[in-house]
Amino acid sequence: MADAKSDYEFKKIGKELSNWGRWGSDDELGTINFITPDVRKAAAALVRTGKTFDLGMPFSSAGPQSGGGRFNPIHTMTMMPSDGPLFPDGMIASDDVVTMPLQCATQWDSLAHVGYDEALYNGVPGSAVTASKGAIKNSFDKVVNRLITRGVLLDIAGLKGVDRLARSEEITADDLDAAAARQGVSIQSGDVVMFRTGWYQHFTEGNSALYLGWESAGLGISAAAWLHDHEVAAVAGDNFAIECLPAKEEGTSLPVHMVLIRDLGMTLGEMFNFEELAADCNSDGVWEFLFSGIGIKVTASVGSPVTPIAIK
Repeated sequence: MADAKSDYEFKKIGKELSNWGRWGSDDELGTINFITPDVRKAAAALVRTGKTFDLGMPFSSAGPQSGGGRFNPIHTMTMMPSDGPLFPDGMIASDDVVTMPLQCATQWDSLAHVGYDEALYNGVPGSAVTASKGAIKNSFDKVVNRLITRGVLLDIAGLKGVDRLARSEEITADDLDAAAARQGVSIQSGDVVMFRTGWYQHFTEGNSALYLGWESAGLGISAAAWLHDHEVAAVAGDNFAIECLPAKEEGTSLPVHMVLIRDLGMTLGEMFNFEELAADCNSDGVWEFLFSGIGIKVTASVGSPVTPIAIK
């Protein structure tokens, strides 16, 4: 009888798609390695109009979190102009502090974020993340200077002819192919692929409970092989956890996370806002752009807040 710990389909898929050792035994970048200088140079040539699109949600007390381990940013003023002049010349000033989890709003998951069977990407033991030192390996700060490349938006809601996907609706590899074909765009090595479910609208409508709930539309496990075969550098969605929830494979929690992060070594972007960008892409028929999503260089971090920008 198979060991219940290993007898999961997602683990078999992860083993088949594994990038462990592909870029060396000490690699901590994973699929970000696909973003080469030539890829970045070609992406810069996509800028034709200079239009920019903010793909992030606000970092504010009105964010999606309800409390617990992740809470909305707490913004505190530590110095005010009303405190009076600081020097005899009359200069006044302001200073402020933000306290927040690194993954409370639009954010990246690093390669130290999840794993299984006591291992993280590239065979790094789970013990490499400690309370005192954070992520000794696979931390997000390793990829900060790499996350500028070609971005491609695949509008899955548009493909299905709906405003937003249904609860727990699974996005398959066939859906990704169909969206690319419909939009006349090809996926290239080193791309950041973004997919629109329309679920961000639940957040803007004030329904954060549904937006962060366990019935989300998102990627199914078949998308893992698609992302692997296309040499995608990173993937980002407008839902809160990238994948379809609950998972289709019984007894699993976040199988897409585990395969993509732990086995492929893929950085994941969550809670992106594609509404304005999708409208513009539908208008001009251009679904590719220069993408910048560098995040914050927090040492030994397992994730990072980001205000991603698309430039067309």
